Amino acid sequence: MAIRFQYNKTALQSLNKQLNVRLKALPTLKNKEAALRLEVKKAKNKTSALELELNKKIKANTDSTGLWNEYKTDLITIREVHTSSKKIAGVSIPILDKIVFEEKEYSLFEKPSWFPNGIRFLKELTVTETEKEIFNRKMMLLDHARRKTTQKVNLYEKVQIPAYEDAIRKIKRFLEDEENLSKSAQKIVKKRQQKQKEIIV
Repeated sequence: MAIRFQYNKTALQSLNKQLNVRLKALPTLKNKEAALRLEVKKAKNKTSALELELNKKIKANTDSTGLWNEYKTDLITIREVHTSSKKIAGVSIPILDKIVFEEKEYSLFEKPSWFPNGIRFLKELTVTETEKEIFNRKMMLLDHARRKTTQKVNLYEKVQIPAYEDAIRKIKRFLEDEENLSKSAQKIVKKRQQKQKEIIV
C-alpha cells in the first residue's frame, strides 16, 4: 500500500497518529475474530445436532408412514413465527422465540386415534426444522462477519501498519539528513567567517 506523504514534521505527526490508531485497534479486532470463530463453530455444531435430531425423529416414524395417507394436510398450519435478535460480537443474529400453530377442529370419533400424536409430531418436526434454519442463518451471518474481521486484521497487520512504519522511517531519515546537512552547512559558514576574520586581522 503506497501512502502519500510529505517530508515534514506535520506529516510525521499525522502518520504516527494513524499508526497508533491501527496498533490500538488490532488486538480488539483479533479478539473479535477469535470470538466470532468460536460462535461460528458453536452454531455449526448446533445446526448439525438439529439435523441429526430431525433425521432421528423421521427415522423413528418410518414404520407409520402408511398411516399418513389418512392425514389431512390442512389440519395444522403455521400462523406466526416469533423471532427476536441478539448481538454477538457486534453482529445481530436471529433467535427463535416461538411458533404459533393454527389447528383445525376435527372429530376424535371420526378420525384415527393417532391424529393427536401425529399433530404433536408434526409440530416437533416443524420447530426442529425452523430452529435448524435459524442456526444455519446465524452461522452464515457470523461467518460473514468473521471473514470481514479477518480481512481487516490482515489489512492492518500485513499492509497498513508496515506501510505507515516504512513512511515514518523515511520521513525520520529525511529530517535527520536535513538536520545533519544544516549543521554541516553552519559549520562551513562558521569556518569561512573565522578565516575571513583572520585575513582581516
